[in-house]
Amino acid sequence: MTTALLRTADELHARARAGRRAVVMTMGALHEGHATLIRTAREIAGDQGEVVVTVFVNPLQFGKGEDLDRYPRTLDADVKIAEQAGADVVFAPSVDEVYPGGEPQVRVDAGPMGERLEGAMRPGHFDGMLTVVAKLLHLTRPDVALYGQKDAQQLALIRRMVRDLNFGVEIVGVPTVREEDGLALSSRNRYLSPAERRTALALSRALFAGRDRHAAQEALRARAREVPATRARAEALSAIGESRAAADAHAVAKAVPGGPAGVRAAARLVLDEAARLQPPLVLDYLALVDPSDFTEVADDFTGEAVLAVAARVGTTRLIDNIPLTFGAAS
Repeated sequence: MTTALLRTADELHARARAGRRAVVMTMGALHEGHATLIRTAREIAGDQGEVVVTVFVNPLQFGKGEDLDRYPRTLDADVKIAEQAGADVVFAPSVDEVYPGGEPQVRVDAGPMGERLEGAMRPGHFDGMLTVVAKLLHLTRPDVALYGQKDAQQLALIRRMVRDLNFGVEIVGVPTVREEDGLALSSRNRYLSPAERRTALALSRALFAGRDRHAAQEALRARAREVPATRARAEALSAIGESRAAADAHAVAKAVPGGPAGVRAAARLVLDEAARLQPPLVLDYLALVDPSDFTEVADDFTGEAVLAVAARVGTTRLIDNIPLTFGAAS
């Protein structure tokens, strides 16, 4: 299969369609994370469907002083990666094709969720992102669009836009792809020197430390549920030396139901240590949030959450996150 490189929406619309069209939106500089998205899109579209990969560096989502000019542009290599992963089309429009007549006067407003975390660090970023996603959804007309969970806030906002504004498209999130050392794949990783990369590993290590603390706390909670704290049960367990373990499990479960504070503390410890490295990690934020609106969760929270981190190493800014589920209180 040869992947077609198209530059205009008219060329894309002229293609005969059979089956579902799945779209993967990128800014180019494709890597294995993008390839995983494309392969997943191929599975969803099936042999009779079509996979379209967009390559467009969107100027609206870069703020003053950000890396628009130095953002890598590697279209020839991108087409090869897309082809190997199963794409039928690479749609690489010019800025004039996407924004005829200049920057659009009417844009999508990301609302309050777009002002938190990444939005607070990069004002206007999510307005620009949602505007181009809306445009590309209209230009490519997909049945399903896939986005990586590494950009968790972006994914949440796209889902919200599609729901709130009645876009007729299914949104699929694909888990983060990591390198062997745990670093989340990103086009910006290429900017890191060897020393900076060693420091950057603190992002994933902090998330994994939070995840491990969460798993330990959830195990204690499960233990508490399995061992009822009744006098009769405690007396029976005392004969085999388990009553103290049961009491400890109940005490911990009662003191930290769900344990968001413990998760934050475990992750923060790793980040604080990385701040003393050379070069240092400069933290923008560490947050444990509700994915429905990206507000911080309370210490008694139950349900799905996202542990997110953003930091700078040298001149490179990186983000990462992992999903966590806090069980219902017993």
